[in-house]
Amino acid sequence: METGSALAALWLLLCLLSTCASSFSPKQTDPLLYEEQLLWVSGVQGQVDTYRIPLLTFTQNGSLLAFAEARKSSSRDRGAKFIAMRRSTDKGATWSPTSFIVNDGAKLDGLNLGSVVVDEELGSVIVVYVLCFNHYNCYPSSTMMIESWDDGLSWSPPRNLSVQLGVKSFSPGPGFGIQKRYNPAKGRLVVCGHGTLEGNGVFCILSDDHGRNWYNGAALKSIPYNQKKRALDFSPDECQPVELTDGSIIINVRNQNSYHCRCRIVVRSFDGGLTLPVDNLFFDYELVDPAVAAGALLKDGVLYFTNPSNENKRVNLTLRWSLTDGKSWEKKAVQLWAGPSGYSSITSLDSGSADDRKYIFVIYEKGHVDYDETISLAKIHLYGGR
Repeated sequence: METGSALAALWLLLCLLSTCASSFSPKQTDPLLYEEQLLWVSGVQGQVDTYRIPLLTFTQNGSLLAFAEARKSSSRDRGAKFIAMRRSTDKGATWSPTSFIVNDGAKLDGLNLGSVVVDEELGSVIVVYVLCFNHYNCYPSSTMMIESWDDGLSWSPPRNLSVQLGVKSFSPGPGFGIQKRYNPAKGRLVVCGHGTLEGNGVFCILSDDHGRNWYNGAALKSIPYNQKKRALDFSPDECQPVELTDGSIIINVRNQNSYHCRCRIVVRSFDGGLTLPVDNLFFDYELVDPAVAAGALLKDGVLYFTNPSNENKRVNLTLRWSLTDGKSWEKKAVQLWAGPSGYSSITSLDSGSADDRKYIFVIYEKGHVDYDETISLAKIHLYGGR
């Protein structure tokens, strides 16, 4: 090899290992699964039967927080649960033991997780969840919130937001809520979720005072609304909002009854989550989906998306990316797991450092026979495949 070529190769290697990721453009994105570890294994811990519904976020101080539903007696959506949490202060290299930050007791229709949102202006971390979502031997549903002011080390007592929001069945996320970084409504907290299967649809709750007070925002209702659904009815369900750099919010939505396609629904708000006009709704045929909660994240001009990429089964957990805010997707994709896989969520640390620009983190349900056997954390090098 000539000296110039050898130096160029050495420079590229050093770039990938150090700080030169800051010079990469969105077109150079080429993700690679960098490392992976299990955070929870179902059936191992005595008080828990099944771990499901993983959430993930970085705090303002750079700690990585992972959450999950710890289902006490079965894998079913109904039943008593904890909210489980683990915390890492070294970007996922090591983790604290599991702590149970919420305990719903022995409720027949216990808590359902939920969305986590970081207030970037104040540094607090908020988790929103629901009690009695299915009205199984209980009524009404309650939208609940807990908050941490010390980087996830301790949490406030649960606060019932139904006093402000009214009595309704609202299940946040699952995934993350956002704090708007751009106008309109810069600083607003936006948490979106769905209703019960009869009263299904995408609904958003909003706060303009850092979570002290909440009010109801956008609603995209199912058809027919509050009536029993049939196959192929319009029934938007679990969802993940993402703010674009123009200040609009796109919400990537589970298509519960496979209306129009076995793919994702995408809807967009231009007024900070107050409305979701059907004029802005489209079906993303490229994102085939078996009706599941999926992950989405915008980082440095690239929109990332994870789901079990299969029309019929929860298998083939796949990472895709778009350079056009989701109007189109790159032909290449990264398979994170070929086998059974379910819900997923994505996060990254926006510290401004070159090293943090190189990675995103994906938490997802993973198994060999069933997708709810474990919850796994994948660290993705965004330029590692080059």
